Amino acid sequence: MAQRFPFIAAVKYSFPVLLGYPAIGIAAGLLVVDAGYPWWLALVMSLVMYAGAGQYIAVGLFAAGAGLVEAALVQLVVNARHIAYGLTMFKRFNAAGPYKWYLIFALTDETFALLSAFCEGTLSDDEDREHQSRFMFLVALLDHGYWTVGAVIGALLGTLIPFSMEGISFALSALFIVLMIEQILRVKRPGPFVISALAAILAVVFLPSRLSLLSAMVIALVAVQLLTADPVRGKGAGNG
Repeated sequence: MAQRFPFIAAVKYSFPVLLGYPAIGIAAGLLVVDAGYPWWLALVMSLVMYAGAGQYIAVGLFAAGAGLVEAALVQLVVNARHIAYGLTMFKRFNAAGPYKWYLIFALTDETFALLSAFCEGTLSDDEDREHQSRFMFLVALLDHGYWTVGAVIGALLGTLIPFSMEGISFALSALFIVLMIEQILRVKRPGPFVISALAAILAVVFLPSRLSLLSAMVIALVAVQLLTADPVRGKGAGNG
């Protein structure tokens, strides 16, 4: 990581998200306006909610007149995967000092994909820890900015130009697929990804839609741990 120019390094590192977030942010902004809401709601949602797929779903819930409790439960199920994200990043974020709380707030799917692949190196030196924490913060902040700018542009365009919304909600899924492929190529361990995909397919086929997402996560996490763990660790220890 470039310590002298952390912002430039963060821009380069977050470049894959820069290529995707403005576009799907625009889609989210268009959905807000298409549902009959003012353009500034896209800005407010992006600043204080910033939940990617959750924002897409929230617009539909608002338009359908869903109650607060119902909307909260739906969002909890949809974003339950962030529990796993948070547990994975707990050690890094806990050492991030003043950046910790924003990093927790800004941990979207794509930001998690970037930060989980980021090599921390040694954390024994306080200065190194500060540089690494600032770098993670900048990556998260840039991703947030990419999304917010895109959402505002989309909402403003939606007030001026009529757009067809057909199929536009798939934009977020498409970006995550691209990032997943990049991660597979980077870590060169396709096993966990294949297991997760199979778990998702099985959950969708055999379980009710309201349970499929959370169930797929649990199945994938357990299966990955069981199938990728080092068998009989320490075999032979204690002999002699």
